[in-house]
Amino acid sequence: MNLFQAIVLSLVEGISEFLPISSTAHLVLVSNLLGISQSDFVKSFEIIIQLGAILAVGVLYWKKFLVDRKLIKNLVIALIPALGVGFFFFSFIKNILIGNYVVSLLSLIIGGMALIGIELFFKKKKGQGNTLSDLSYKDSFLIGVFQSVSVVPGVSRAAATIVGGMFAGLSRKSATEFSFLLAVPTMAAATALDVYKSRAELMNANLSILLVGFIGSFVFAMLAIKFLVNYVKNHDFISFGVYRIVFALLYWTLILK
Repeated sequence: MNLFQAIVLSLVEGISEFLPISSTAHLVLVSNLLGISQSDFVKSFEIIIQLGAILAVGVLYWKKFLVDRKLIKNLVIALIPALGVGFFFFSFIKNILIGNYVVSLLSLIIGGMALIGIELFFKKKKGQGNTLSDLSYKDSFLIGVFQSVSVVPGVSRAAATIVGGMFAGLSRKSATEFSFLLAVPTMAAATALDVYKSRAELMNANLSILLVGFIGSFVFAMLAIKFLVNYVKNHDFISFGVYRIVFALLYWTLILK
């Protein structure tokens, strides 16, 4: 991996991590376009640059982490399902699922259709206006179960947690913010586990490439978060569902033909 490729992937990670379009699938598919093979280092790079995205959330929402104790408890509870899935299925996720183009594309298409259907369902349902302060521990765990499905590339952690939050009664804006906040412990745990499991490869890694990826993902994630917070005030996620389907079909037709 060269410097240009690292910058492109950091752009993809930073923008797609918090949008309901699946950063993992986009990283895998864009890596293929750039001719980057899915080596152990590349897979670790794709996970480690998420730290930049995590930092972006920390910078924007640090007051919530320091002040709101109930929120912290909710985040810990929501993290439990993903920790269990990640711990017991780490090897399967990293060696079989991540890097599988077919799995990523199918998940983008199916997830896009599901996102459109769920949004149409919620358009007919009234009373979806709860805030983060209304979130119960039971509902937090439910959101965590939704998030755990996103270990499949293409599902999208952001989409899964936002949908889970909406099913828990949160407004679209509050569900989106909870998705941002839950990303911090989730991605930190995933990164820590990957660093530990892949420490041999990382000891010989090009640290400048990792640094570029980290800084790039931080900057682009800041922009993506601010965009999405403003976007959800007046829009639903149907357009993202359409994008997922169109992107996957075009990629499948033109690139994997």
